[in-house]
Amino acid sequence: MIYLDNQATTPLAPEALEAMLKHLEGPDGTGFGNPHSPHKLGRQAAAAIEVARERVAALFPSGGRVTFTGGATEALNLAIRGAAGNGPIACSAIEHSAVLDTARTAGPEVVLGVDVQGRCDPNQDVPAGTRLIAVMQVNNEIGVVQESDKWAARAKAAGALFLVDAVQAYGKMPVASADMIAVSAHKFHGPKGIGALWVRDGVDLTEQQTGGGQESGLRSGTLSPALIAGFGAAAGLASERMEEDSAHVAALWDRARDHFDGWILNGSDTSRWRGNMNIRKDGLDVARLMSDCRDIMFSAGSACASGSGKPSRVLKAIGLSDAQAKSSIRLGWSRYTALEEIDEAAKTLKAAAKEQELWG
Repeated sequence: MIYLDNQATTPLAPEALEAMLKHLEGPDGTGFGNPHSPHKLGRQAAAAIEVARERVAALFPSGGRVTFTGGATEALNLAIRGAAGNGPIACSAIEHSAVLDTARTAGPEVVLGVDVQGRCDPNQDVPAGTRLIAVMQVNNEIGVVQESDKWAARAKAAGALFLVDAVQAYGKMPVASADMIAVSAHKFHGPKGIGALWVRDGVDLTEQQTGGGQESGLRSGTLSPALIAGFGAAAGLASERMEEDSAHVAALWDRARDHFDGWILNGSDTSRWRGNMNIRKDGLDVARLMSDCRDIMFSAGSACASGSGKPSRVLKAIGLSDAQAKSSIRLGWSRYTALEEIDEAAKTLKAAAKEQELWG
């Protein structure tokens, strides 16, 4: 098996697994305590959470606080629904559904356009009275990196809060400055089921999940020391390896670009994270390609929208026709991908695509 679907999820780092196991021990262990209990085991679990919180916070800008959530979807909902005030919510056309669908119900929603390269121009008009602007740092389908600093300044000038979905950026590059930032651990070799919302000091949100108010009165529910410890370990490892990982990913990109010469790249060639390659070949039957290449894990777009049968709305937003969007595939690699795997995957995928051309 060759795994090239690292935008959907990433393999768990061994260091993260080791950190988690300490908090999954049975009755003979000491790491299973409820972090909200006042006794010794509870205090130990709570201390482990705070150590992990510091490691997670280290990859965010200074001057803010980290609230743990069940993932980025919950974090984005908390940010959008919890932001006080009335007025439009402006979102780029290629935001994740967790942003667009939530903004639509909390709105009114205003969609910010993108160009054929997938870039969202910070100079475009924003309606008067806009209370929140959401522009993701790295797109999950086409890997395009937005001008987040310029959008932060644009939001400030408009008197709006700025929300960044940094799911595909956190742990891989410096995270953009914003008022609120959402991340998810499993996108950078941490465990699934845990994420965080970073909130700049001075920004107040309304609690959306009521109950015990465990996370500073903002988010209720018993925290998982195991998941949070894994999150913290993955964040610490990403901090140590960021330059090394980035160089490795760039080398894989160069190798893959050489192999897929003649295929058309979707999105900007320059303003992008090079761990994501979304390419198309006109007339390609992607469903058949997946069937013929079952030992290669890749996708036709976002895992969250797979199986819908509809063309990717991200690819449609950058101007592709239905046919072009449906003839596109997404390949994604990470720290644990080998150059030899790129070679083997490219050979297999291109041979299967050629077979389609020959036999129809």
